Amino acid sequence: MNRFPPIGPDDGEWLTLGQAAKFLGVAQSTIRKWSDGGQVPTFYTPGGHRRYRRADLQQFLDRSGTARRPREGPVVLLVDDDEHVRELVRVNLENEGYRVRACGSAVEGMAALAEERADLVLLDVLMPQVDGWEMLRRMQEEFGSGAIPVVMFSGSADDVARKEATTRGASGFVGKPFDVAQLVEQTKSIVPV
Repeated sequence: MNRFPPIGPDDGEWLTLGQAAKFLGVAQSTIRKWSDGGQVPTFYTPGGHRRYRRADLQQFLDRSGTARRPREGPVVLLVDDDEHVRELVRVNLENEGYRVRACGSAVEGMAALAEERADLVLLDVLMPQVDGWEMLRRMQEEFGSGAIPVVMFSGSADDVARKEATTRGASGFVGKPFDVAQLVEQTKSIVPV
C-alpha cells in the first residue's frame, strides 16, 4: 500500500475516490477494484482514504483505451446518513444495472440533483439537520411534484408513516430495517432497468 506522498508543485491535481470515478466515468466500486488490482496508481492518506493523481488517471485512460463513455442504466440517487445502508443498497442496485449516486445528507442530495437529475430518489426520513421530508418538499418545489419519483424509508414503518409518504407525494415507502430485495423490486417497478 502506497502512502499519500507530499504534494509538490509538479505533482499535479489530487482527486478523491468520487472525483476519480467521475473523471474515469465509472462507478466508485469499479475504480476501487482497479486500485486493489494495481491497474490504477493509488495513494492513501494517513486516515486511509484513497487519492489519485489526475495525470495518472489520464495515463490509465490513454494506456487502456478506456473511453469516458456514458454509463448505462437509470440513475438512482440514494440519500441516507448511514454509510452501511448506502453501501448495501448501492451494491445491490448496481448489480441490477442501475447507476447509483449515494449521498450522506439532504444537502448533498440536493447538490447531486443539481449536477445530474436522477430517475429515482431513495430517501431516508430521519437524517440530522435537514430531514427527508424537507428534502422531498425542496425537490417538489424545484422540479415539480411527482417529476422525480421518490421512495421514502424510515424506522417508523407503521401505517401513519406510509400514509404520510403518500400524502406528501412519495411514490413508495419502505420500513427500516428493510429487506434489500424488496427495495430493489420496488425500484424496478418504478424505474425498470
